[in-house]
Amino acid sequence: MELSQWNLGAAPDSGVPRFPPQRPQRQQQQHFSSLDDKPQFPGASAEFIDKLEFMQPNVISGIPIYRVMDRQGQIINPNEDPHLPQEKVLKFYKSMTLLNTMDRILYESQRQGRISFYMTNYGEEGTHVGSAAALDNTDLVFGQYREAGPSEGPGLMVAAGHSTQGCLGPGTTVNTRPCFWAAAEDIRARRADVSGLPLEQFMNQCYGNVNDLGKGRQMPVHYGCKERHFVTISLHWPHRFLRRVVSILGALLLLTTLSLPTAVGAAYAAKRANANRIVICYFGEGAASEGDAHAGFNFAATLECPIIFFCRNNGYAISTPTSEQYRGDGIAARGPGYGILSIRVDGNDVFAVYNATKEARRRAVAENQPFLIEAMTYRIGHHSTSDDSSAYRSVDEVNYWDKQDHPISRLRHYMQSRGWWDDEQEKAWRKQSRKKVMEAFEQAERKLKPSPSLLFSDVYQEMPAQLRKQQESLARHLQTYGEHYPLDHFEK
Repeated sequence: MELSQWNLGAAPDSGVPRFPPQRPQRQQQQHFSSLDDKPQFPGASAEFIDKLEFMQPNVISGIPIYRVMDRQGQIINPNEDPHLPQEKVLKFYKSMTLLNTMDRILYESQRQGRISFYMTNYGEEGTHVGSAAALDNTDLVFGQYREAGPSEGPGLMVAAGHSTQGCLGPGTTVNTRPCFWAAAEDIRARRADVSGLPLEQFMNQCYGNVNDLGKGRQMPVHYGCKERHFVTISLHWPHRFLRRVVSILGALLLLTTLSLPTAVGAAYAAKRANANRIVICYFGEGAASEGDAHAGFNFAATLECPIIFFCRNNGYAISTPTSEQYRGDGIAARGPGYGILSIRVDGNDVFAVYNATKEARRRAVAENQPFLIEAMTYRIGHHSTSDDSSAYRSVDEVNYWDKQDHPISRLRHYMQSRGWWDDEQEKAWRKQSRKKVMEAFEQAERKLKPSPSLLFSDVYQEMPAQLRKQQESLARHLQTYGEHYPLDHFEK
């Protein structure tokens, strides 16, 4: 269903979605009158009724799904066509397929015991690239753990030949367009020296080697890029006692919502500083069931923060299907209750995601208000390398989305119908991208791990006595029992 069919309206021939023009207003000073029998309650704007009636959830029809292309890659409504140039569409496609190639190689490497953990992005590539392409280089991105695309750098990747020093390491702020977008373009105009590219930093982080800017302290896929304004994904462990019993999956559930209230705070700070930028916060529908999500939504609305809440509704919160997560109409339906303008889009349609994010960003900057985008998609891969999804979903279900409604296939159909892509180009690009990923992979694998002494740095400006004592204790232990550890794999 087109956006204009749901009373959201599309500006004539604009090719971009239009959210409702009105916005929630601040509560105005009320003028009380004993002659006025209208409701005067400050908590809601409503009318009196004289019939007892509870609102039934099923009375309200479901929010429709905005899309631009059908599954065959054909534009449905010409007015919604973003009319992107061939070069940019090719960049979309190469970013999505490069991410897909990296996923396959790193997933296989974990199965071989070469890295400890990984999470793929299979089937959700359209949500990454479409949203990242609509951002500005100054926007701040808070990712979850399945946003390798946006971590490639907002506006969609670093330009060819640009340095990535400071990317994908610990830090909080700076230049966001997803890094994969840049990496795909950089492969074409590549220098002989491959060091410093985002692709290499992805590999360094997953290996936790000496060139990992996080110094090997975080588990794989917890990327960050200060220069690209991609806030480092953080995994906060609970109380010390719980650390001994909490599983990796439980910890991942915890991190899903930690960024929501934090992102709102960053957006509020940007508003107060008149920074003319927005914050985008990615999360899954499972994270929306956590308390931090509701707190974040409400603070963003009441403080009028320039933020986009981008929910990837991929059908499963680890192994929990949406039917067990909520009874209402998904996540987008929650927005109006908080006073947030909301939209539901086809997450497998990269143009629909791009249009919605671009318009939401424009208005968030201009009007200082939050937006909620629910991108409907499907997680084709397992939740992580610690998960076996065959225990809770059928092979036929997965195959349907992989073969019949994949975002990469849809965009490829679009390009082929315009003569922009063919089988020979596909074959050459797949070969080229795999070669580059493997080069970065092999380089990262050969590098040493960071020195164990770095465990104690970057915590306090001046190391306290207790921590220094622990550092000295570790040094003595390794001096005495070093032969029992693979110290030759670590930097001295």
